[in-house]
Amino acid sequence: MNREVTLPLIVDDRGTLQVSAADVSKLLRTMGGRWLHLVESGDDRLDEDTVAALTIELAKLADRIDVACIAHSSGSRA
Repeated sequence: MNREVTLPLIVDDRGTLQVSAADVSKLLRTMGGRWLHLVESGDDRLDEDTVAALTIELAKLADRIDVACIAHSSGSRA
């Protein structure tokens, strides 16, 4: 997957983030982890290679959200 995703930060008129980056990042990582657990426990409805690829992409997206929010909080751009 080589598509770039733009991550808009949701801020109010004072620049305060309106969505907890930690919650979103945790959700993305948890989804991937649960899919991997299902594959490892023998769930044959899921393709192992597809789950692995999606889990990696979700983790990358979570990392980008974290970096963007850290940059926003520190007043710089990532």
